[in-house]
Amino acid sequence: MSVRIYQLEFVSVLHSLKFPRVEHACRRFTINPCRAIIYRVTSTPTNIILLGTGTPNADPDRSGPSVAIIVGGTPYLIDFGPGVVRRAAAAFKNGFKELDVKKLKIAFLTHLHSDHTAGYPDLILTPWVLNRDEPLEVFGPPGLRSMTDNILSAWRVDIRERLYGLQPSNPSGCMVNVHEIEEGKIYEDSNVRVEAFIVNHGSLSAFGYKFHTPDKIITISGDTAPSDGLVEKYQHSDVLIHEVYSSAGFERYPPDWQKYHSNVHTSSTELARIASIVKPGLLILYHQLFNGVTGEELLMEVTEGYDGKVVSGKDLDVF
Repeated sequence: MSVRIYQLEFVSVLHSLKFPRVEHACRRFTINPCRAIIYRVTSTPTNIILLGTGTPNADPDRSGPSVAIIVGGTPYLIDFGPGVVRRAAAAFKNGFKELDVKKLKIAFLTHLHSDHTAGYPDLILTPWVLNRDEPLEVFGPPGLRSMTDNILSAWRVDIRERLYGLQPSNPSGCMVNVHEIEEGKIYEDSNVRVEAFIVNHGSLSAFGYKFHTPDKIITISGDTAPSDGLVEKYQHSDVLIHEVYSSAGFERYPPDWQKYHSNVHTSSTELARIASIVKPGLLILYHQLFNGVTGEELLMEVTEGYDGKVVSGKDLDVF
C-alpha cells in the first residue's frame, strides 16, 4: 500500500483472573483561566496518521476507524476498529517509531458501535503479548467498562495460560484502566489536553474529541449527524477530521437506509456547509460512505460547497 504524507502549512479488569481490579473513575479537572497550560517543548510537530478510514462495509483497503495523533513521542489513539494494531505496525514499518505496538497505551473511544470497537481485544492483548508492561488507559462513553469486562472474561483462558504457562509475560500489560467520560475536559498530560463533546449518533451515546497540542488543535467528529452546537465545538480547528456520506450515493439507498443515514451521519452537502462556517485549516474526510461513487467524486461533492483545503483520507495517510 502506498503512503501519502501531507505537510501542512501551519504550524478493567482482571478480577476473574485473580488480579487486582485496576480501574479509575474519569478524572475531572477545574480550569483556572489565569493559569497557562505548559506543554513539553518538542522538536517535531504533531503528526496525524489515519490507521483506519473504513465503515462497517468490509472494504479490504480500509481498516476500521482509528486515528493516531503523535505528540512528543507518545501515540494517542481515537477509536479501535478492526485492524488497528496491524495498521499501527504498518505505520511503524513506514518510519513512525512511536507506533511500536508495545507503545499503544492511551486510547479514546467515540462510541460503542462494532466498526469502532472490533479491534479492542487486539488492542488489549497483542501489545501485551509483545511486551507492553503498563495497563491500557481507555476513555469513552458509558458501557465501555462492561465491554472491557466481557472481553477480558472471554479471553480469560488465553490470559491465564500466558501468565502461568511457559511463555514469558508480565502481569500488568493486559490490564485496562477504564474511564467512562462526560462532556468536558477529560484528559491532560505534558503533550495534550483533550476535550470531549456530545455528538448526535441517534440513540447511542457518542462523543467527538478536540486535541490541543503545542502546535495544533485537532478535532475529530466521530460518527455524527449535524446538530445544534456542533459548529461551536469545531471552531478554531487547525485540522477537522470528519465522517461523511456521499449525497449522490445516498440516492441509491433503500428508504429505510436513507432514513438511518440522514439521522445519524453527515452528508457531503451538510459537511460543506459546516466547514464553510468553521473554516478549519485542513478538512480530512474519513469513515467515508461512498455507496457507488469514487473517492474523487465524493471529494468533488464537498468542494462544490466548500473552497477550503480538503483531503479524502485513506489508510496510513500522514498529516
